[in-house]
Amino acid sequence: MSKVNSGESIFQRFFNTVLGKNDPEANKKKQLKAIAKNLSKTKYKFYRAGSDQILPSFGKLIYDLYKALAPAQVFFQSQQNPNYYKHIVVDYSLSEGQKKVLEELTEESILTMSSKMKLDELSKKVKSDIDVFSHEFDQDAIAKIDALYGKLMNFKQISTFDVYFIIKKFDSSIKEGDFSRTPEFKAIDASYVSDDLKDFLSILWSVNFTQDWSDLMDLFKTTRGTEPVKSATWGKIASKLNQIKASKVLDMVIQLTTKDPTYIVTVDEKKESVVEPYIEKIKKDALDTLRDLENQLKNSKIDSIATQIFNTSNIDSLKNYNNDLNANVERRGIAGFAYVQAMTYLKHFLLEFVKKNVRTYSDLVIIRGKWANQALSQEMSSSFNYLMEASTKVSEFDAKHADDGEFGARVKTYNPRADRDKEAQGMVRRVVQDSDMVGKELIVEITKQLVAYGRSTKALIEDYRKKKPEMITNWKELERFSDTPIEEQGVEVYKKIYLMVNLMQNFLA
Repeated sequence: MSKVNSGESIFQRFFNTVLGKNDPEANKKKQLKAIAKNLSKTKYKFYRAGSDQILPSFGKLIYDLYKALAPAQVFFQSQQNPNYYKHIVVDYSLSEGQKKVLEELTEESILTMSSKMKLDELSKKVKSDIDVFSHEFDQDAIAKIDALYGKLMNFKQISTFDVYFIIKKFDSSIKEGDFSRTPEFKAIDASYVSDDLKDFLSILWSVNFTQDWSDLMDLFKTTRGTEPVKSATWGKIASKLNQIKASKVLDMVIQLTTKDPTYIVTVDEKKESVVEPYIEKIKKDALDTLRDLENQLKNSKIDSIATQIFNTSNIDSLKNYNNDLNANVERRGIAGFAYVQAMTYLKHFLLEFVKKNVRTYSDLVIIRGKWANQALSQEMSSSFNYLMEASTKVSEFDAKHADDGEFGARVKTYNPRADRDKEAQGMVRRVVQDSDMVGKELIVEITKQLVAYGRSTKALIEDYRKKKPEMITNWKELERFSDTPIEEQGVEVYKKIYLMVNLMQNFLA
């Protein structure tokens, strides 16, 4: 007897074909017939297989669910921000100690404390409070909060499912939110609601109706003063939906009406942790408030120092490296150049004070002075010579930001499309970084030379006051060449340099 490759005889294949054993359509009909038989044995009469219709009893089930959960639906529809639900769950779960700490981490509380505490002390306290607040969230607490949030989202899924859309297919005259009359439910073609059934079933399978819902109801009472649905009512709804889910009656209805006996519900289980983002937001808000206070204090200090140096804090900006350039890149969502204000002050100081007052003082003490130690003279002279050329260095740095300059040309090329082209945006950021690096190096070097010159000036002031000077031996002679008392000149130069160094350090910090 010959055999086919599968080992099945010719006669076996013949009888299987005759009996329909290997006929896919025949097998499908057989499966659907078995499903219909199993469906008829359930207590839920939602479907009539002969006419492929959804029966009024299902319409009534959906309507009862719609009516019972209407207040909950209104609650969820009134609050569309998903973060709101995360926050109320964590807020509800906080210990009394955490609630007290949280009150001190609010912007209002931090600003109030800033009037009574030094900023460094306030910063330490805020950071300590953040640690204390965070450490209470151990693994058990986090798991409990995440589980409660999951229940809230399950409840929201059920409450906001558009059951009205389904009910209207049974009775087109029904008005949304009107429960003054019961709809007239009629049998409808199953194909008319098959997609709705799939959506509804996917929700049933994503919800664990057997879990304890008491903490969720307590959450509503605590945060809203009342439950959107009475605990007893929700208990009955959850029990009934769980029975329907367990019976798989809707699964079978969908299989029959879609003529797909293999249909099964696929559910994407999404477990979301809500504690970590909550802590991060509390931390960010508190530290942002601290940072704003630091910036306000820093800006106030900068304005105060600038006013002492220039008698005003408003100085004409550089030609290219200025606030207009910053605004040009910042409107593309890119942080601006860091040292625009610093360079503005520095250029003005070098031109208006160094090239005038410092030069006058240097001509007097370095050139006309008789130094006992030429090495000390050379040190002061070296710093002075550098400072005399420093304004040119700042001008050269400014020119690099012109449209045809090293940095300006790159900004001009990439910035116009930086808001829609990530690569171009990255290139502009790189230009800013490169410029900031060069600018910082220049400010640091000029500041070092100011410190060196200021140190020499202080030493000369002290030497002038001695009965027997040790650095310059002809102070009396120098007085004849100065219209202003030498000590007064030295003190003015030292004071302004000291302030200028302090000013630059605020920008470099």
